Amino acid sequence: MNAPLPSPGFGQELNTENLNTSLLDNLITAVMVMDKDLLVLHLNPAAEALLETSSKHCFDQFVGKVLLNSKQLIQSLKSVKDNGVTFISRKVQLVKANANPMTVDYSASRLIFQNETYIMLELQELDRSYNISRKEMLISNHETTLGLVRGLGHEIKNPLGGIRGAAQLLAEELTDKELKDYTNVIIEETDRLVGLIDRLTGQYKKPALQKVNIHEILERVYNLVIAETRGTIELVKDYDPSIPEITGDLSQLIQAVLNIVRNAMQSLTECDMKDVKPKIILRTRAVSHVTIGPVMHKLVARIEVIDNGPGIPADMIENIFYPLISGRANGTGLGLSLSQNILKNHNGLIECDSEQGRTCFTISLPLSGELEATD
Repeated sequence: MNAPLPSPGFGQELNTENLNTSLLDNLITAVMVMDKDLLVLHLNPAAEALLETSSKHCFDQFVGKVLLNSKQLIQSLKSVKDNGVTFISRKVQLVKANANPMTVDYSASRLIFQNETYIMLELQELDRSYNISRKEMLISNHETTLGLVRGLGHEIKNPLGGIRGAAQLLAEELTDKELKDYTNVIIEETDRLVGLIDRLTGQYKKPALQKVNIHEILERVYNLVIAETRGTIELVKDYDPSIPEITGDLSQLIQAVLNIVRNAMQSLTECDMKDVKPKIILRTRAVSHVTIGPVMHKLVARIEVIDNGPGIPADMIENIFYPLISGRANGTGLGLSLSQNILKNHNGLIECDSEQGRTCFTISLPLSGELEATD
């Protein structure tokens, strides 16, 4: 490090204006810088996101208060300070200050500058690597399936058009009203199949982009669901009002969120919940350093739709975003697939985690403005 670090005795924070610290702050690897007494001097944004705290809050705190079960880690850091040899450890279980556990690989190095000793700790969360791979697979599978379905839908719609046209011509030649009723059935059923294929393939409509407040989306959905459920389901709002506006298509995003909330609502109403009142939580948060596909976004708006229903069967959870996959007897299996397609067109993603008594659909939308709003 070429720029001077602070002397630990003066209690000064690192100068975030200097080049080296700027480079540090743009790394996707979580980095913690400590003095020789293992007091925290700086967390880069990736470390703040991983540890769910701020650099300012941790400043001048002993590392054992930032990472609670860090006895072995502290011994490693002291060894690095004394002998200067970089220490690397794999698959270590650590606990954050908020009591949330994490599994990480970490490396610790000693830095000496202007006769002062500093320790740099790099943390790589293994759960994050798994989640990135999972998101990439989810996006890839969705794109592959959608391509196959669109190709199949195109091949089906061609003969349907011929059938409909032939039925119309036949109807014009018939004088018997009862026979015309049969041709009308052919025409109506053909139109129904074409409509189903259009829904199945998610006919692409270019988003009408504008600046959108995600809480406006959730309020519209909230009011619709309240009107439909009439108090049979408790709806809880847990909003972060500080989230800035996103760029998106308001009507499409409302439809995407509504599909998910209705899916939760129907799951709750169709199951037998004797001792628990059905509940849906609508939660919003701003999350930093989130990877969606190949892109790492510095800031993402996250919407969580959480219900306390029976959960999604384990053998179905990986397939629920495929078209025609539904766990309900009367479900079409199109709602979640269409919602995923809408989020994909907004550079976002929908994920789902489920267990008995808790199902959470997580919607991630970038706040970094990759999309350009239209007039």
